Amino acid sequence: MDNSIALVTGANKGIGKEIARRLADAGHTVYVGSRDTVRGERAAEEIGGDARPLILDVTDAASVAEAVRQVAALDILVNNAGISGENRTPEREDTDAFRRIYETNVFGVVTTTNAFLPALRRSEHPRIVNISSGTGSLTWSTGPEFPHQGTYAAYRSSKAALNALTVFYSHALADDGIKVNALAPGLRRTDLNATAAASDGDPAEAAAGAVRLALLPDDGPSGEFFSWDGTSVPW
Repeated sequence: MDNSIALVTGANKGIGKEIARRLADAGHTVYVGSRDTVRGERAAEEIGGDARPLILDVTDAASVAEAVRQVAALDILVNNAGISGENRTPEREDTDAFRRIYETNVFGVVTTTNAFLPALRRSEHPRIVNISSGTGSLTWSTGPEFPHQGTYAAYRSSKAALNALTVFYSHALADDGIKVNALAPGLRRTDLNATAAASDGDPAEAAAGAVRLALLPDDGPSGEFFSWDGTSVPW
C-alpha cells in the first residue's frame, strides 16, 4: 500500500481531516473532499504533503461526476462525509430530517462509491472504508451498551443502513479484490451534533482506526465492522 492515492469525503474538518492528515503524513496522495472551495483549499494546505483539494458534494450527482473526472486513479475511498440531526426519537422527528440525513449518509455513499468504482477496479490494492457509528449497531442498540432509548433516530438508523451497505458491497466487489469495511469511530469532539461537540474524544484517535482499514494488507478482512481500536463491533 505504498504511494497510494486516497479520497476522503468531508475532509475539510473533524475526523475526515485527521484521516487525510494521517494518510498524507504516511506519504500517500490524498484528495481532500469538501463541498466548500475555500475550506477545502485551506484544509489541504494545513494538512500538507501531497494533499489536494477536491470540490465534492456527495449529495450532488453532477459534483460527484466532476470529481471523478479530476481523479484519474484511486486506491482508497473513505466515505466519511456525514451529518446528524437533533436528539430526537423517531416519533418526534420530522420526515424531511430523515430524508436530509439519509441523502448524505446513505445515498451519498452509494453515489460516490459507484462513481469511483471504475478507478478502484484499476487499483492493485483497492480499499473502501465507510465511517459508520457504534450507535448504528442494532446489537448494541438492543443491549446495555447504548441505552439511548431511540434518540438521534434519523442519524443512527442511517448508520445502520450504511452498515448493511458495507456488507452488500463487500460481497458484490469481492471478485474485484476490493475490501470494504465499516468503522465505529467512537464519540469524538466534532461539530456533528451537540453530544459530539461536548465530548473530549480526540478525532485523531478515530482517524488512526480508519487509516488501518484503508491500508489493510491483501489478506485482511472485508465486510466487517470495527471499532476505532481495532476490536470487532457487532452488526
